[in-house]
Amino acid sequence: MPVFDFSNTTEEKKACECTYTTFQSNENTASAKYPILVLDNTAKQWKYHSCGVFTNQTKRTAFEFTQEDGTVCADILRVDARFVNLLRWLGENHINVRLSGENTPDGYAVYKIREIAFGGGKKLSAEDGFLQFMMERLFASSAPSEEAVDEEQEEDGDDMKLTSIQSITDFMTCAGRTMPDNIRLWARRNLAVARSNEVSPEERRHAQRALSIMMNIQWKNNYFEAIDPKEARRILDEELYGMERVKQRIIETIIQINRTHTLPAYGLLLVGPAGTGKSQIAYAVARILKLPWTTLDMSSINDPEQLTGSSRIYANAKPGIIMDAFAMAGESSLVFIINELDKAASGKGNGNPADVLLTLLDNLGFTDNYIECMIPTSGVYPIATANDKEQISAPILSRFAVIDIPDYTFEEKKIIFSKFALPKVLKRMSLKEEECIITDEALNTIVDLYSGTSGIRDLEQAAEHIAANALYQIEVDHLKSVTFDAEMVRKLLI
Repeated sequence: MPVFDFSNTTEEKKACECTYTTFQSNENTASAKYPILVLDNTAKQWKYHSCGVFTNQTKRTAFEFTQEDGTVCADILRVDARFVNLLRWLGENHINVRLSGENTPDGYAVYKIREIAFGGGKKLSAEDGFLQFMMERLFASSAPSEEAVDEEQEEDGDDMKLTSIQSITDFMTCAGRTMPDNIRLWARRNLAVARSNEVSPEERRHAQRALSIMMNIQWKNNYFEAIDPKEARRILDEELYGMERVKQRIIETIIQINRTHTLPAYGLLLVGPAGTGKSQIAYAVARILKLPWTTLDMSSINDPEQLTGSSRIYANAKPGIIMDAFAMAGESSLVFIINELDKAASGKGNGNPADVLLTLLDNLGFTDNYIECMIPTSGVYPIATANDKEQISAPILSRFAVIDIPDYTFEEKKIIFSKFALPKVLKRMSLKEEECIITDEALNTIVDLYSGTSGIRDLEQAAEHIAANALYQIEVDHLKSVTFDAEMVRKLLI
């Protein structure tokens, strides 16, 4: 019987030879000055566009350039710490890429990586679009901490969107660290369910759908860049006439953000008659904060489940409106505009929809019944509107800084009609100001006709009617201009 002696084996398994060091960077774009990685160029100066593959890093950390005369290898010298896992993934899967870079005294500084179809190479997930999607997320993320990460924690079991199990798995491998810790752990567990053959197809489908929703949200930190108060004031003046107390309160909020670099603990509640521009103020604040915004119309929500989603035990389960808002915005920092908050207490379902808002307003995190994971809400800024604050419960009211929006005076309505409402309509209808003239008596008549109504919506509709009539006379009767006096306005609008 033959005996084999392996004690004198000459070739032992070599340890991975790591040639690079990592550096910390928070740049959101790459350049030769702030590259993704640096390759050794002492043996050869590499071209601006160079093709090849990253080597499998279990053997060596290098890049193999595909040249006309064969393959040339260059060691990786430095790597942005955010991209280490991505480069490892590219190497392990032998994905052909094209590097764009510049030769510098420190090496070949690479600032762009694109996936290419070359020599029948393997392409994963969604080809170059998926690679660029991951890189955008990594650029938007902060530099990882120096703490070691336990990579063994993984449990067993349109435009660019992560929907397939393969793309979700690849994203977790390459850019998982861009997600909060609790969401990363949640994703690993749900990925195990989505892969498992021991659960029902319905459970796998729900797990995959929940993963797709969460992976496509960019989880941002709660640090806010400073906002220019002068630009904020310009936007407010552009959107609103008068309302100095309201504008002052909003500018105070901006100054507070600039000092703390975080959102205030309390949102804004705008209370006033219908048509006074409460929603317009909310949109202006979202524009100032440079955040995406979403609306919750509380008058149409009569069941808390519409906000919190339904449990996955149901075949037709789906996320709630709040989770949908995060998914539509594509990021975790956004402005929630809650319209008609005073109608929220009129729930006809199993509970009061207003109660669901409490955790969202406290910025302590929100849990959707379908997603089954705590969503960080520190980047959410709520702005609510209401006609009657007496109809709002005390717990909800205590979570807002209340701003009363007064109705406009007679003189203010005259200025709003002549300086804002009418010029806006004329511009939309491609009419010149001299083609539609309103006399002073006509202006007084217009405002007097709607003196009994709150807000300016009726005035805006009157401007629309008058401009349309002027356009009709110019086009049909071939007039060069139309001048409206008090009698003409009265006949037209009554």
